[in-house]
Amino acid sequence: MSTTIKAKERKDFKKSATRAIRLQGHVPGIIYGFKTDNKAVSIDSIDLLKVLRDEGRNAIIQLDVDGKKHSVMVNDMQRDTMKNEILHADFLAVNMNSEVDVEVPLTLTGEAQGVKDGGVLQQPLYQISVTAKPNDIPQTIEVDISNLAVNDTLTISDLKDSKKYTINHEDDEVIASILPPQAEEEIDSGEEQEPGEPENAEGREGEDEAE
Repeated sequence: MSTTIKAKERKDFKKSATRAIRLQGHVPGIIYGFKTDNKAVSIDSIDLLKVLRDEGRNAIIQLDVDGKKHSVMVNDMQRDTMKNEILHADFLAVNMNSEVDVEVPLTLTGEAQGVKDGGVLQQPLYQISVTAKPNDIPQTIEVDISNLAVNDTLTISDLKDSKKYTINHEDDEVIASILPPQAEEEIDSGEEQEPGEPENAEGREGEDEAE
């Protein structure tokens, strides 16, 4: 189920016009892709932020541009991180019957037993590339790590198979692992040993004074 958002076609591309759009609480953007000529639009920023917050970055949006609807995904965004505002958005028109490649957030759930035992959780992978039809794209892929013990490792091969999408990663790629406590202690002790004065510091000082 996709969300419909109204948009207006833009025909004035001067900086002053773009600035005025943002001051009115709208985001300038462009639509392109499947059976769509490039079309500049503006969209209410609150509506767009709400869809992205509630349905995720890969949400299918029905953009209603002056009465004509386009099935789109947000392909790229420019953000002002200081103000938490979207400055510009690229909307990719998609064929709902054709597969697309997208990045989906990977979320670890539960508290690993290995962490309770003093181990340290490492997560090298935060996004997973999948291929799916637009309506079958998951908002996130969740992995329960509750049973992960010290020295255990989760890989792509441990993810449950889905008929709705294909994961584009090697089976042995690591998702998460639990380091043993002593590994952290060795790292800390090694860091503590690095600082120190040069071996001949006193000798050099003596030479300087002699000069």
